[in-house]
Amino acid sequence: FFFFFKQKTAYEISACLVGSEMCIRDSFYTGIAFLVGAITSCVCGWIGMQIAVFSNYRTTYKAQFSLAEAFKVAYRAGCVMGFSLVSISLIVLITLIIIYRASYGYTQHDVDKNYFWEAIAGYGLGGSTIALFGRVGGGIYTKAADVGADLVGKLEQDLPEDSPKNPATIADNVGDNVGDIAGMGADLFGSFAEATCAALVVGASFEDLLKEDYYMLYPIVLSAFGILASFLTSIFATDIMKVNENQQIQSTLKYQLIISSVLLTPLHYVVASVMLPETFRIQDEHGISEAKSSYAFICAVTGLWAGFIIGWFTEYYTSHSYTPVREVARSCETGAATNIIYGLALGYLSTIIPVICIAVSAYVSHKLLGMFGIAIGALGMLSNLSIGLAIDAYGPISDNAGGIAEMAELGEEVREKTDALDAAGNTTAAIGKGFAIGSAALVSLSLYGAYITRARQSNFKHKLGDISVTSPLVFSGLLIGAMLPYAFSAFTMKSVGQAAKQMVEEVREQLRNNPKIITGEELPDYERCVRISTQASLKEMFAPGALVILTPLVIGAVFGPKAIAGLLPGALISGVQMAISASNTGGAWDNAKKYIESGQLFVNGIQKKKGSDEHKAAVTGDTVGDPLKDTSGPSLNILIKLSAILSLVFAKLFGEAGWLVCALKEGLDECPK
Repeated sequence: FFFFFKQKTAYEISACLVGSEMCIRDSFYTGIAFLVGAITSCVCGWIGMQIAVFSNYRTTYKAQFSLAEAFKVAYRAGCVMGFSLVSISLIVLITLIIIYRASYGYTQHDVDKNYFWEAIAGYGLGGSTIALFGRVGGGIYTKAADVGADLVGKLEQDLPEDSPKNPATIADNVGDNVGDIAGMGADLFGSFAEATCAALVVGASFEDLLKEDYYMLYPIVLSAFGILASFLTSIFATDIMKVNENQQIQSTLKYQLIISSVLLTPLHYVVASVMLPETFRIQDEHGISEAKSSYAFICAVTGLWAGFIIGWFTEYYTSHSYTPVREVARSCETGAATNIIYGLALGYLSTIIPVICIAVSAYVSHKLLGMFGIAIGALGMLSNLSIGLAIDAYGPISDNAGGIAEMAELGEEVREKTDALDAAGNTTAAIGKGFAIGSAALVSLSLYGAYITRARQSNFKHKLGDISVTSPLVFSGLLIGAMLPYAFSAFTMKSVGQAAKQMVEEVREQLRNNPKIITGEELPDYERCVRISTQASLKEMFAPGALVILTPLVIGAVFGPKAIAGLLPGALISGVQMAISASNTGGAWDNAKKYIESGQLFVNGIQKKKGSDEHKAAVTGDTVGDPLKDTSGPSLNILIKLSAILSLVFAKLFGEAGWLVCALKEGLDECPK
């Protein structure tokens, strides 16, 4: 907790004591906000786990009687998680603001209003820090078990998916909850908290928005109306639309995104018209200009529909209902190598449309309202977060339902229903990752704008001046920032590989030493496999975590705010491309495998199903893709967001320290001539 106070050097502490108590007070409030954000993130992850465990076996039970009833249970569980997470996040943030207003001296001076909202930014930092370890640790846990279970159980022993004879089955199913429920929930909570904090910090720099208290509550009200629209949308899936056939599952989930986006469009206009002044002045690097409340509406709607397009194209590239994944499945005819080549190509190609959507949204938003507009665009993309979380959580719940059906030996008919739910869940999980990546890009950019605003304050020793790519320090920061996603992915991929190796050896040893496990006469020792995943996730998440946290802190403290001004966009640009590619590649390989397992692949008129050479090639691709789509890819969201909000919260440290700024002759007027 104390580690995340803004001022940590002896120089800064003494400066605070000599100057006034304001510096220490700001640090205290930021630290409290950080602690509250961290606890809220943990609570959201815990609630998600409870909901998933409570509902997955109920989904299995309902699948014995009706596909429609099983779908309702799984989707309603996802809705409970989505509404709970967003509602709790809003309630805690509003409560924090009310308490801070009462104790901070908010109405005393205008400068206090700026520091007040900057102290609130600690809330986003706390949430994102926990999300880092939730995503990385959860991803390592689940994929160590999954890869170990697939390599030995499927490829070597020809065991079915989630067979109780596989020692890693329980660890695999637990991992679905750890990585895809708790980790994903913490990730999207972090995005929501950071986007809101970025909008508040940048908005606090506009004098016109500080004249009335309710103007600054616009970002929060925007998210609150998103909950209302998402609630109305969920009724369509559970009470109006019917899911009686496998083909209807995917379309019903897709309509959730369409309906929520349509409902939110007019609501965004109402919120902007009521909560913002008709005209107000904004200030950026180009000077002061006049803006309108309608500009905020355009920014929010641009982000909203950019998110929808990203989700739609993610579905196109990861669902076996469309050509790209079927091409990957057909490539398995010639072995695992061509399957991997096709999958990688699909992932690279799938970055084009999402990146264009993010670029258009960022351009329009910045053109209208500067960095404040980008923060509003990020909130617009996250305004139907409740629905996004619902369709995302639906995936692992359905996956676990299938595992329970297999372990309980409920029969092929039940397993076919849960597999149909799971196949749609794989695509919805990929859509959720697309939303998370797109929103992370806009959130990171808005946080970058808040950092630039903060670093240019005149009371810093090393005030940030003009930023030019031709500046040696900025360009060097860009290169280092672009390298970070590769180093981070290397850490996480290697961690999964090492943990999976231990899991494979453990599964082989149990099956080799006890032949009665394969015959079903005795049960495996599931606890030993769970212990391997748990210990590996706890041990291996520290290296990538330290990379994300320490890199901006060290570079900012040593080289000053200008180096960070290059580091953050470098990590953003590189990380977004890698995250989209990795997530969609892994999702495509997974659904190509399920396409073959469903019996839809024919080679020369011969049906290829489980156990065929094509299926084994698809399993290999799926195994390679598991750490890409569930560990490295999603965790990159945290890297670009956490680096940005760390820089925002520690901007004063960078502005006051910058130990080598003068030595490198990168300072302005503060360095001795």
